[in-house]
Amino acid sequence: MAGKYLAALIVAAAFWTATACAAPGAEPQWAQLSAEQQKILAPLAGEWDTLRPWQREKMLEIARDYPKMNPQQQQRVQQRLDRWSRMTPYERENARKKYEEFKSLPPEKQEELRRKWREYQSLPESERRKLRGEAPEPVPENNP
Repeated sequence: MAGKYLAALIVAAAFWTATACAAPGAEPQWAQLSAEQQKILAPLAGEWDTLRPWQREKMLEIARDYPKMNPQQQQRVQQRLDRWSRMTPYERENARKKYEEFKSLPPEKQEELRRKWREYQSLPESERRKLRGEAPEPVPENNP
């Protein structure tokens, strides 16, 4: 009798611990998000339920701060979410590594890289292709 009581008590404690621990950090499924959150995070709709808890939490923070952003910042967030949703897991991992490498650089080196990136972005596409080592874009022929 005591053994059954003890077993029931252990099962109940395990259940309570599991639900108590999961509840605060439990991340909502896509269907549980508000309409506003779903609209903001729409590029991630197809993969939301497979994201890790920390990834969901990060995206929910973005959605929370989104209404406070100006239109230019909101557009940038949407572009980044869209670009991120199109990346393969390998590309995402590389992006994370590069971001961590960048953040570990001294501030002056970070600023130098930002300056070089702005310079690169200001170049015409033909110059960018040349720097990337790509072939120039073919000129369409006019065949009569």
